[in-house]
Amino acid sequence: MSSTMTRTEYHPADVSPPGATLLEALDEREMTQAELALRTGRPKKTINEIVKGKAAITPETALQFERVLGISATFWNKREQQYREALARLADEQRLKGWVSWLRELPVKQMIARGWVRRRDDKSSQVLELLTFFGVASPEAYRVIFEQEVVAFRKTGVSTSDMGGTAAWLRQGEIEAAEIDCAPYDERRFREALRKIRALTNEPPEGFEPEVIRLCAEAGVAVVFVQDLPRTGICGATRWLTPTKAVIQLSFRYKTDDHLWFTFFHEAGHILLHRKKEVFLEQEERAATAEEEEANTFARDLLIAAPGWRSFVRSGHFQAADIIAFANEVGVAPGIVVGRLQHDKLIPFSQCNDLKRKLAWPAQRDGEE
Repeated sequence: MSSTMTRTEYHPADVSPPGATLLEALDEREMTQAELALRTGRPKKTINEIVKGKAAITPETALQFERVLGISATFWNKREQQYREALARLADEQRLKGWVSWLRELPVKQMIARGWVRRRDDKSSQVLELLTFFGVASPEAYRVIFEQEVVAFRKTGVSTSDMGGTAAWLRQGEIEAAEIDCAPYDERRFREALRKIRALTNEPPEGFEPEVIRLCAEAGVAVVFVQDLPRTGICGATRWLTPTKAVIQLSFRYKTDDHLWFTFFHEAGHILLHRKKEVFLEQEERAATAEEEEANTFARDLLIAAPGWRSFVRSGHFQAADIIAFANEVGVAPGIVVGRLQHDKLIPFSQCNDLKRKLAWPAQRDGEE
């Protein structure tokens, strides 16, 4: 046996078991497996199983190999770890192939188009991309987590016909909300923020959006604008990410300011009036639950206080000039007054729509209809 070999590191080119490296080291030293077993005090069977990849190199064995072979225990431990990780990845690749059908449950093309996920060359890699987006290890975990959300959605009467699109939209909102630095939730500050935001209803999106986000963040509420996905019909959602951070998520489904502002204040009502464990998902046709009615009333009265509204309605003058004058008097956008008149069936839905501000969102938010 030669004892002149003093190499301390090996760099195998492929994913071979550490036993292949061990066998190479033994050959270079002209040492048999039996002699190694004798020198380390290990059974010959154990050494043979390590060589064949049937047994792992334990930290204790790695120290023994260091003393006998002059190759560091760190090397053997790392070699074993890399091998086991490689085996796990190979097994995971097979699992990913078996999960390809899951892609049919998700609006992958639209998610790619909007930059939420990257396009991958093969379906297995696309599955991995979607798992990473949702922050889960498997489609089963995705379904378990989302099922908790579905229970909440059904409570508000919202259709879950496109669960994949709904889940993707909500998850994108979570990701964006996590990037907003918020103070701990403070009800008093949030109510004050809402009063200030009401004064912004005459502003275009580029004017009100950053202020809405800033004011709410200072009160512990992250506001995110995320375009809805096809067939979901979502206007907004409210939920709590943590006990001290709420999220108001708004879509771009509405095209005029009256829809936007009513939805925003409706979602704010949920935060102020209802339990933190509740999740509220709104479609254009809101469910007639007690919570939804309470949020409707909150939004309606905050935008236009009841006494002023009753006085305006009693006047019976609902021409464009009258609407503009009343809107200026109460300090809201004329489109909000038009929307309220139409909702209360005091004017037809075809009247005064030119007073509503059409929202033009930034180009990067434009997606497929």
